[in-house]
Amino acid sequence: MFELADGTRTPVIDASVHIFFGSNKDLRQNFMHEPFRSRGFPDYEMDWYGAPGGEYAKGTKGPDGQYPGSDVDTVAKHLFDDRGVDIAVLHPMTRGIMPDRHLGTAIAAAHNEMMVTRWLEHPEFGPRFRGTIRVDPDDMAGSLREIEKYKDHPQVVQIGIPLQSRELYGKPQFWELWEAAVDAGLPVATHIEVGEGIAFPPTPSGNTRTFEQYLGFMSLNYIYHLLNMIAEGVFERLPDLKFVWADGAADMVTPFIWRMDCFGRPHLEQTPWAPRMPSDYLPGHVFFIHNSIDGPGDADFADQWLSFTGKDDMLMFGSSYPHWHCGDARELPAAWTAEQREKVCWRNAAGLYGIEIPAGLAAR
Repeated sequence: MFELADGTRTPVIDASVHIFFGSNKDLRQNFMHEPFRSRGFPDYEMDWYGAPGGEYAKGTKGPDGQYPGSDVDTVAKHLFDDRGVDIAVLHPMTRGIMPDRHLGTAIAAAHNEMMVTRWLEHPEFGPRFRGTIRVDPDDMAGSLREIEKYKDHPQVVQIGIPLQSRELYGKPQFWELWEAAVDAGLPVATHIEVGEGIAFPPTPSGNTRTFEQYLGFMSLNYIYHLLNMIAEGVFERLPDLKFVWADGAADMVTPFIWRMDCFGRPHLEQTPWAPRMPSDYLPGHVFFIHNSIDGPGDADFADQWLSFTGKDDMLMFGSSYPHWHCGDARELPAAWTAEQREKVCWRNAAGLYGIEIPAGLAAR
């Protein structure tokens, strides 16, 4: 919880906190088993588009030089003490798409075990963490096994998948995974993955040259997946499915959904499996994480822009800690109304994840 300029106070749920292993040795020796322990796979930072100045914010390494976002005490201090966060939703970062889907599941399973044993069950800070279990959509059997293993854990609140995929997520080969998520009562969150793995260009026409172009274009892939899921009738088929686009792109959804509505109205007869207007599938199904690099920034019209296409009911604050651009809820647009700020800071996330905020906190 933190105090706003007008003296009111608001709780904060940070819906996007990235956690890591302290080192590759830590991952391989403590959480992986043969035949996968000795296999080759990329490091977290093996990607073509490194951020100028480094991937992570200063001071986020552990006390013994561990990887940023790997030391529970350091993360807890930065989030709970320094930033006023009440609850943090953890999203482990794996290594992208692996050529061997079984290796991909082994890496995801290691991250899940690490998150549960070191973070969710931490004796001091565990109650303030919620968890995202990672699965590899290319390995359906492995994904279903991980969901079955953790779906009843009281602090596991969602299923995580990589943004980078071999196919759009509306395609039928993924439907069994979405059905399992609905059966487990868990939202699905997709996030840009670190570690190169099998990398696809950030644009349909190939790779960009610079990090700035990569960052600008890559988030469009969230929109490609979302619009494909709408057109393929995924949300019509699974009315209880909830999807979180966990690394931005809410600033892009309004013009794209307007365009899809424009083309969708005269062509609905071509998609009888999705008979409603495309924008009708957003409420209750679609959520976005809002961080410091999402537009329009601290603009005078930020409140109006947030209200378009119901984004104020879709957005959840997420810092992207410990990355270089990790945001602070105290720096959200000043033009937002008090109601919009409460929704983004905690109400939307509390509703989606079933997080109870004590009455004294919620009352401000």
